[in-house]
Amino acid sequence: MAAVAPSILAADFANLQRDVEMLNTSEADYIHVDIMDGVFVPNISFGFPVAQAIKRYSTKPLDFHLMIEKPERYLENFRDAGADILTVHYEACPHLHRTIQLIKELGMQAGVALNPHTPVELLSEILSDLSLVLIMSVNPGFGGQKFIENSYRKIYKLNYMREELGADFKIEVDGGVNNTNARSLVENGADILVAGSFVFNSSDPHATIAALRKN
Repeated sequence: MAAVAPSILAADFANLQRDVEMLNTSEADYIHVDIMDGVFVPNISFGFPVAQAIKRYSTKPLDFHLMIEKPERYLENFRDAGADILTVHYEACPHLHRTIQLIKELGMQAGVALNPHTPVELLSEILSDLSLVLIMSVNPGFGGQKFIENSYRKIYKLNYMREELGADFKIEVDGGVNNTNARSLVENGADILVAGSFVFNSSDPHATIAALRKN
């Protein structure tokens, strides 16, 4: 059974409290919070005040995904904003090991995200330090994109590396996830499915989340 992390970026921000409370009463395992700076990705999402508001209303663990340059500048701020899991991008962290250790020292679970073009093998020296690896199955920055088929192979490879290492990090997938590909993602090794517009644009988000979890 897959864990599900609905992406709050796809929520109605005029009714943010309502949508967070809807997720509280659903079978969602986490709430996925995308932070974009307009530099690392060509879009801007929201900052600390909105993140703090999500935390105020949420009863689910918050899974923060930082699509920002130099994320090490803000680790403590995101801890204070309510992050339970803090994921940084491999491509944005020249001193990745140090950043991961700082996240853990601040009391959060540490994750690393990979863009579609980045090979999973580049994480081989740090996998044992991680709680989560996030495979981007679209190019980060915008919701509603088409799933990149090569993502299955990356997940399969990463799952093999996890088994060889005897590690226990979770494999999360973000981008174009729906009921058509969810089963294959889980069969290839994914543990957590991030879904944004697929959940929030559905006529019954609770049922959509429950169906994703059954994969």
